[in-house]
Amino acid sequence: MSDPQTKIEIRNLYKIFGETPELMLEKVGQGVSKDTLNDEFNHVLGLHDINMKIPEKGIQVVMGLSGSGKSTLIRHINRLIEPTAGEILVDGENVMDMRPDALRDFRRNRASMVFQKFALLPHRTVLENTQYGLEIQGISEKESKKRACHWIERVGLSGYEENYPTQLSGGMQQRVGLARALATDADILLMDEAFSALDPLIRTDMQNILLDLQQELHKTIVFITHDLEEALRIGDQIAILRDGKVVQQGTPERIVLKPKDDYIADFTKDINRGRVIKLKTIMSAPNDQAGPELSGDMLVEDAAQLVTESPSSQGRVVDADGVVVGCVTIQDLIRAMARPNIESRLEEL
Repeated sequence: MSDPQTKIEIRNLYKIFGETPELMLEKVGQGVSKDTLNDEFNHVLGLHDINMKIPEKGIQVVMGLSGSGKSTLIRHINRLIEPTAGEILVDGENVMDMRPDALRDFRRNRASMVFQKFALLPHRTVLENTQYGLEIQGISEKESKKRACHWIERVGLSGYEENYPTQLSGGMQQRVGLARALATDADILLMDEAFSALDPLIRTDMQNILLDLQQELHKTIVFITHDLEEALRIGDQIAILRDGKVVQQGTPERIVLKPKDDYIADFTKDINRGRVIKLKTIMSAPNDQAGPELSGDMLVEDAAQLVTESPSSQGRVVDADGVVVGCVTIQDLIRAMARPNIESRLEEL
């Protein structure tokens, strides 16, 4: 049985594409590389022994470059792709053991998906597209319309209910896709490069919408991206894939501040650390000086202006109950945004 706080657990997952994947699995176990498997045996190693625990009610980002296996991985969670070997447990139940009726119920009610190319039905209006998943669930027309209108409003598309997809911008179409997924009230939201096709400003807007909704809904979200900035901005946890393998898993802070190898270090070298590091990572012991009260989860960049404007040039870090647990000075913030040496604090997180 999975840990109570683990929503999705992936165990020893392999995917090999080709005519005889089971035979090739033995060769992979003997150390045959991805390139050799392709060049000599005409098989593609999509996923190589993936092990991952995805906590409930958080955003798990899976990122990597093209061909890393990230989209293949997310399609295993709702079994759009069958594995060569391995297990995927959701609430302790192995998705790979589900019979067709149980799998159909899982896809309809427990796991919704948002695609990169929107996947809207062109002959349906915004309202009808949003209702689609509810219709599949067997919800009445009156109730499905009520729910759909609610989510259309929540994603900022009120007034567009009768428009067709071709009458909408790319960002608006993706909002419809998000509304459709949320309308089914599934616990799990699978987002496969959902914002990758959008222009930068629209993409940031969609990220904001997702983060705002997550503050309220607390879904378990698996979010696929090739963009590290996006991963760091929205992810509670990040897993980075390369050639079908997980290279590193951890919080955004740990990924940036303690890269596992040169591959990860090269990814993160130009990242604005002030947008990743939280105050609880760099705070010192509290003192008697005044200053604005700041959450320990506040990012360094967000705190910098508040501390700069304080006469004491420091801020008091408080916990969820408002108790002062530390302090940060403007010098602390400057050092953190430069190149902090805070590995010892990371071990405490």
